[in-house]
Amino acid sequence: MANTKISGKKIERQYALIEEYYEKYLKKYGVKMPGLHNKDGNFTMNGLVLVYLSFGYPKTKIVSKTELTNFIRNYYPEVNDVQQARHLGAQDGWWIVAGGRDNIVLKVKRGYYQLYTLEQPYPGFKKGHRITDAGDWEELKARYGYRCATCGSREGEPNFHWPGTKTKLQKAHMDSNKPLIPGNIIPQCQKCNRADRNRWIYDEKGRVIKLANASFVRNFDKDVRIKIYRILYEEFKGKNPNTIK
Repeated sequence: MANTKISGKKIERQYALIEEYYEKYLKKYGVKMPGLHNKDGNFTMNGLVLVYLSFGYPKTKIVSKTELTNFIRNYYPEVNDVQQARHLGAQDGWWIVAGGRDNIVLKVKRGYYQLYTLEQPYPGFKKGHRITDAGDWEELKARYGYRCATCGSREGEPNFHWPGTKTKLQKAHMDSNKPLIPGNIIPQCQKCNRADRNRWIYDEKGRVIKLANASFVRNFDKDVRIKIYRILYEEFKGKNPNTIK
């Protein structure tokens, strides 16, 4: 489909399929459904990108940013750099894998994208996930001595692990599967908060106590994954995981 203008009817049929999955699986999580047409009746870039990435679902293909840009240029000839795939994922809640170090579920190289599923939202994206009321933020930081709960770097001073960087405290989730509201917030420096990437659950002292995203085990060394498999195999007595409630 690269460099080929797809018929409007085919685009609309594919969009209708996406809508069905959205209503059944994703709407309840607050995932944002992009419109297919703008006020002038033209296709929107967000709608086009989502449609293009979803062709063949559930067996979607890996799409390069160049291919995606060339496709969009059939409708927006002046476009230089298509960023919609990344925005639809992290910001709007669609589980679109962007290649690079953030990717832990599919083998996708940097500069490439793949729609992972239309039945689950992007990891960590929950309805109300971006609520930022932390109660008294200054009081919370004071309780931690104006230090990162995880690495201990002090606000306004050089970061312990990145001495060339001034520490900035940010509101971070204790449990990224829950909203960012009082009782689920710890102060973390920008380095720890960014490195976390919604993979861990912390206690109030900033210590990792659980996995927030089970898919992250794929990043563990093979010997560790085997040990985990043995533990779970024994616990569930080798049952088919699809039969376990």
